[in-house]
Amino acid sequence: MGYQDQLITSESEVNEKFKSIKKSPVLLNKEAWNKRMEKRIIMDKVARKIFSLSTVFALVILGILFYRIGVQSAGWLNLKFLTGNLSIFPEKAGIYGAIIGSVWLMAVVIPVTLLLGVSTAIYLEEYAKEGKFQSFIKTNISNLAGVPSVIFGLLGLAVFRRLFGLGSSILAGGLTLSLLVLPIIVVASQEAIRAVPNFLRDGAYAMGATKWTTIRTVVLPASLPGILTGCILAISRAIGETAPLVVLGIPTLILAIPESLMSDFTALPIQIYYWTLDTVLTPEYANLAAATIVVLLVVLLLMNSIAIFIRNKFQRRY
Repeated sequence: MGYQDQLITSESEVNEKFKSIKKSPVLLNKEAWNKRMEKRIIMDKVARKIFSLSTVFALVILGILFYRIGVQSAGWLNLKFLTGNLSIFPEKAGIYGAIIGSVWLMAVVIPVTLLLGVSTAIYLEEYAKEGKFQSFIKTNISNLAGVPSVIFGLLGLAVFRRLFGLGSSILAGGLTLSLLVLPIIVVASQEAIRAVPNFLRDGAYAMGATKWTTIRTVVLPASLPGILTGCILAISRAIGETAPLVVLGIPTLILAIPESLMSDFTALPIQIYYWTLDTVLTPEYANLAAATIVVLLVVLLLMNSIAIFIRNKFQRRY
């Protein structure tokens, strides 16, 4: 008798649970559920239209800028402009010195950032032990990647120009821009190294390879597409930066072509900046600035194309 009572009690509990499930809002009120789904579908369509309109608006603005730059640079962008020296007369001005200055600048930025950035990423991902110290370093590097560029200009002014006495030389400007893009390269290299599957490392260790041999022959080749892509994109940002160089006091009108790391120089972004300011006094400077912008855009597009080419080539290989 006790067993039957217990069985009946169990069946009643099952029935009560079944009734509670049947009374749930999803099964009981299908109309409310359908209305809820309709609202979500409408919100999804509205969000899609808003995002599409935002993209179209950005492309329209970008197209207007390109059109305006192309119109203003027409007739000014020629071989004489590319090979001529700077001048106070707009019809005689050229950007050869600014181009050479930018090349010298990248000759400092590229080796410094590649060596320090990739080495830091390898240490943090492969050698540093998990703990508060490693977390502290990674957090601060990620935060530095979002610091405004003018702050790095102030740092370069205080350290490289005043403390080390480098003045407005190419070395001072290159080291300042290296500090600017170094956190970006570290973060990009960390992500690329972290994406390498662990079984590749385990296979190398099983063959008797040391840790450094594994990193050099397995990890770095496999992560090379991501590392190179991040480095080239970071360098593309460095070549177009103006604020740090302005804070350093880089001059705009230099007739002499830089010949060493300690030479004074000017760069393409600096020339664009000052010619834009001088447009108020001399309207023709707007045409010179537009022509220089076209040259800088071509350089940036070439560097980004190289990054895409390298990524696609090595992704097929590894």
